Amino acid sequence: MTISAAVQPFREDGDLLPSREARLAYRSGKTGSTAGVAKGFVQGNLAILPEKFAASFHRFCQLNPKPCPIIGMSDVGDPRIPSLGLDLDIRTDVPRYRVWRDGEVIDEPTDVKAHWRDDLVAFVLGCSFSFEEALLAEGLPIRHIERDVRVPMYRTNVACQSAGPFAGPMVVSMRPFKPAQAIRAVQITTRFPSVHGAPVHLGHPHLIGITDITRPDYGDPVPVEADEIPVFWACGVTPQAVIAAAKVPFAITHAPGLMLVTDLQNRDLAVL
Repeated sequence: MTISAAVQPFREDGDLLPSREARLAYRSGKTGSTAGVAKGFVQGNLAILPEKFAASFHRFCQLNPKPCPIIGMSDVGDPRIPSLGLDLDIRTDVPRYRVWRDGEVIDEPTDVKAHWRDDLVAFVLGCSFSFEEALLAEGLPIRHIERDVRVPMYRTNVACQSAGPFAGPMVVSMRPFKPAQAIRAVQITTRFPSVHGAPVHLGHPHLIGITDITRPDYGDPVPVEADEIPVFWACGVTPQAVIAAAKVPFAITHAPGLMLVTDLQNRDLAVL
């Protein structure tokens, strides 16, 4: 997906977009899950890397478009991405970040100005929160939204295609549905390939290396009822697993479930 035009931060009536209001709140220090925030607007996963690693990471995303669909990318050293929001500042507008050194998280600040460098390149990847709006519009229940917790996410045994130092397992997010609902969810999310598209697995978590569905690697657990099956989508937290495996000397990502809210609209991502 290529997005080039700068996005205006105002409505036609002059009021701020809900997405910009959210970013301003996070810029001032507000934190918390972004699920359900600024309804109608695209949220993104974040990966920031030194220019030395940017080409390899870009190639990794091209080879693994399900977990890593790029919707925006900065110039070297520039914290702005006008195609996602004219006022957007990648250093301050995420509720919480993770700072990585040699594959380990060393800090989880609410802004990364102190860590910013002139050689950094920011990648914004599509997020499943965008297709959740379409699921809700069809009357499908989203368990983690109902319970006001973060979506559960799991490392799998599904290997991503490697590029340079980047290799590792796919991370998936899970939402439980009754079988008929799961079929409809597949149909709906297929329309949104730039935000992970259709599920990568349904049922039988052990077949993709998940031994205990009650203990996600990221996010919060949600119950799967006896008449439901777990449905798994490729997840934009995958780069965090890959960055950890590669032991990249320095990187910045978002904290899982705490996304970048952009001024793009979810309806513009649908392909059908």
